[in-house]
Amino acid sequence: MAEKRQIHITLEGQIREYPAGITYGEILKDYEGTADAPAILVMADGRLRELHKHANRDCTLKLITTRDVIGHNAYKRSACMILFKAIYRVLGREYVRKATIHYALGDAYYFTLESDRKLDQALLDEIRREMHRIVDADLPIVKRSVSTEEAVEIFHKYGMYDKEKLFRYRRSSKVNIYSIGGFEDYYYGYMASHTGYVKYFDLMLYDEGFVLMLPNEKEPDKIRPVPPMNKIFRVMQESQEWGDKMDVSTVGELNDRITREGVQSLLLIQEALQEAKISRIAQTICEDPDKKFIMVAGPSSSGKTSFSNRLCIQLAAHGRKPHLISVDNYFVNRADTPLDEFGEKNYECIEAIDVKQFNEDALKLLDGERVELPVYNFKTGCREYRGDFLKMGEDDVLVIEGIHGLNDQLSYSLPKESKYKIYISALTQLNIDEHNRIPSTDGRLLRRIARDARTRGTSARETIARWPSVRRGEEQNIFVFQENADVMFNSALVYELACLKVYVEPLLFGIPQDAPEYMEAKRLLKFLDYFMPVPSEDIPKNSLLREFVGGSIFNV
Repeated sequence: MAEKRQIHITLEGQIREYPAGITYGEILKDYEGTADAPAILVMADGRLRELHKHANRDCTLKLITTRDVIGHNAYKRSACMILFKAIYRVLGREYVRKATIHYALGDAYYFTLESDRKLDQALLDEIRREMHRIVDADLPIVKRSVSTEEAVEIFHKYGMYDKEKLFRYRRSSKVNIYSIGGFEDYYYGYMASHTGYVKYFDLMLYDEGFVLMLPNEKEPDKIRPVPPMNKIFRVMQESQEWGDKMDVSTVGELNDRITREGVQSLLLIQEALQEAKISRIAQTICEDPDKKFIMVAGPSSSGKTSFSNRLCIQLAAHGRKPHLISVDNYFVNRADTPLDEFGEKNYECIEAIDVKQFNEDALKLLDGERVELPVYNFKTGCREYRGDFLKMGEDDVLVIEGIHGLNDQLSYSLPKESKYKIYISALTQLNIDEHNRIPSTDGRLLRRIARDARTRGTSARETIARWPSVRRGEEQNIFVFQENADVMFNSALVYELACLKVYVEPLLFGIPQDAPEYMEAKRLLKFLDYFMPVPSEDIPKNSLLREFVGGSIFNV
């Protein structure tokens, strides 16, 4: 009998010999306990691999643990699959009409369950016990590749009609299906190799559904309570209910709409809905003459600038005299910008703003004094004064746009009754299917890639590389204040990802395979492949989406 060929694996600075064909999971057994968290995936010569895959040649491995974003996402997807398996096991497949994941609430996911049995604490306890049984059994999570036609048949048989509809538009001839002990499902992204990885989770009744509570990557062995998020939850719920009523709650349904009748009517309806909401916000402001400072805040690529311009138009239509001011004009000089923990300039922290000068100017304006407003020169990195004077009258109101608008530290000297706070974010209302959600972060990243390339000449590679820093700034400076808002506005448009696809795909294809950002580009390209494209010709010139794809009537 011929001796099996040997390969050399480099990991943790060590080179070891293994038989060709060994799984990555078997290799990692020799390195248990060497990382500060369980290794759930590996990078083999720069390519991401699940642990059931086989190593057939010499390579260098890098551990991907549950402390890494990619590994943590695999943990969350695996937890969701275990949850769905438990639901179908406890209730019986024939009694489950629909089990759906919706949106994130901190580190938790919100789900709804339609079945013949009432969702109560007793049922939730049964599902939790079944999840623990599945985890304790350490069952393999098996992946197999089937034809797209077979996938459609499988999910029709299971009554997972959202998946059936999704795959009807799939250009690829193959679909990867995961299974746990005979339970089959589809997931967009990599998974753990065994159920035993998912040791930390909890379930809790929430509103009309329940939440699956999971750890975050910083503390992968701790479950934290769901933070108070009533306002943001209601906004997401409202958007989801609208999508349900319009029969566009999933990508498959959107593709149906695009191919059968086009999206013009859907586009006009949602644009009108956003305009009506902006008008109502303006009316609320105008009903209170004490409101002089309208603070508009939100994360990157939420459409703050276009929203603020449209709000100014509505305020004027209601009889006020609005003036748009960007907090960015109060940046400290670039040489004085504080550094983050990585030694990079931190433009997202409030210390990057000259808060003292902002408050002095705002108080003078409130007192009726004439003030010269600054302009930040982004080329020189210095604040300048160019004769832009302002004096507020009885009907004047300032619309102040910037990421720190909800943080009272920015406007500490202003009377509370003079401020009206608006939180804006792009909270994607679409799901890929009933078991795969679309993170709002992905929608905002695609917006930013399109805008940065168009307005700043920034490559998709540079935008992706910068994104983790942007996200850290959002977590520290924006999301913690979102519930302080007087009103929230969802800037996501149900058709926008299909439109952004046209602009972003060529930019992502331009990222070379040897670049560190290639893996993220590949993931986004796979994601965009779900969508039928939508041209931008019919998008109104004042649409929030124009801020990203171009052609806006505003200077954005």
